[in-house]
Amino acid sequence: MGNDAEIKDLRWASLQFTDLAGFFRQVIVRVRPGSRSLEELVSKLDGSSVKGFTGIEESDLLLKPDVKTFAKLPWSNSTGRLICRVYLGGERFVRDPRYVAEKLDDLLTSTNIRPFVSAELEFFVFDKVSVEVSPQKQFFEISSAEASWEDLPFVNRVKEGYYVTYPRDKFVDFKTELAETLINYFSLGVEALHHEVAAASQHEISFVGGSLTYVSDSIQTVKYVARTLAFLKGYVATFMPKPIYGDNGNGMHVHVSLWRGDENMFYDPNDEYACLSQEARYFIGGLIEHGRALSAIVSPTTNSYKRLIPGYEAPTYLAWGAGNRSVAIRIPAYEKCSRFVRVEYRPPDPSANPYLATTAIILAGLDGVKKKLDPGDPVKENMYEDLVAKRGSIKSLPKSLDEALDELESDNDWLSPVFPKELLETYVEMKRKESRVLQSYPTPAELYHYLDL
Repeated sequence: MGNDAEIKDLRWASLQFTDLAGFFRQVIVRVRPGSRSLEELVSKLDGSSVKGFTGIEESDLLLKPDVKTFAKLPWSNSTGRLICRVYLGGERFVRDPRYVAEKLDDLLTSTNIRPFVSAELEFFVFDKVSVEVSPQKQFFEISSAEASWEDLPFVNRVKEGYYVTYPRDKFVDFKTELAETLINYFSLGVEALHHEVAAASQHEISFVGGSLTYVSDSIQTVKYVARTLAFLKGYVATFMPKPIYGDNGNGMHVHVSLWRGDENMFYDPNDEYACLSQEARYFIGGLIEHGRALSAIVSPTTNSYKRLIPGYEAPTYLAWGAGNRSVAIRIPAYEKCSRFVRVEYRPPDPSANPYLATTAIILAGLDGVKKKLDPGDPVKENMYEDLVAKRGSIKSLPKSLDEALDELESDNDWLSPVFPKELLETYVEMKRKESRVLQSYPTPAELYHYLDL
């Protein structure tokens, strides 16, 4: 990467980075005639104008590209993109979320452990979204040619969109174009796309995983490309956790396995339940032990907790089991005993900062391995139908962002190997403020239910 062949046709470079809240940002710089290397494409950055970065007194940051992330943008003949590392005073900036993932990748490599992480991203493609938020008016309206509330042929009934075909899936061509763009321009190994459960054009994409940094870069790239292609066609792609009342929301199921060379540390062919090693069980124990605090990072918006309610295929209890989609920690069981056995963590949603979320999931599991935390017995029942019987014996996920932040403030030592204290403090302060602001708005539903009280 970074040679003459890649830079010769470029006139502009989009230098991209992720802020602490998870928003993807960019600055477009000119590629000057005579430039010979992508490494030369650096840019200054005002950190005081970026969520969670710096105050005005230390705002001079620098973006330096990771040349492995270079891609020519398909919607521009002369522009390429590069995901960047953030620097302060010549050193890596500690509140750069990508640096958190990089540090854990390096730490695990130094102990001869290779994490393999992948994600399934769910998203909606709407025909139109109208939003207004003002002192006297708060409203939104969503238009979807696939939804049952539209007076159109071949719509989907609520919760009946799973794996539908054209014409009920009206975005088949869009999904294949998204996949081809990601494969041909961004070198992402897209594996599958399908219509998801929610009626109003909900979809899922899965792609080849890898290291924490690689899969987080990939998540940001998928979201960026999906939104861009949708916008260019007059649609709105959203990864918001719960945009529609009464139907399923968007999840981001994170799959994890740990490897030493060619050996999957989670695999034990002698285990009769799911071919899980003892290390894998301890890893699950760590996710259960720290799952409530972890929620503040993997379910980081007030809207996230409108998704995490019973009845919509989103977990509410920190339980585990093989092939059970009603629990927070699922062991995929498509094959009876696979040496590629992995742990799927189901609470996260796509509003999470992927660098922080994937890293925190691994750290929670590793703390379980370190402390040999027993996850308890697997759950075979449908947790949505057996909540009364299970309540009290199994931890529940937080019911709100503030509750999750309380948990994170009291339980965060397990993050210390790679999460700087100042990053965590800034993150919690930023999210507390976000929660206060959003809680201050009356909602249309509140007026509907309380106007005549």
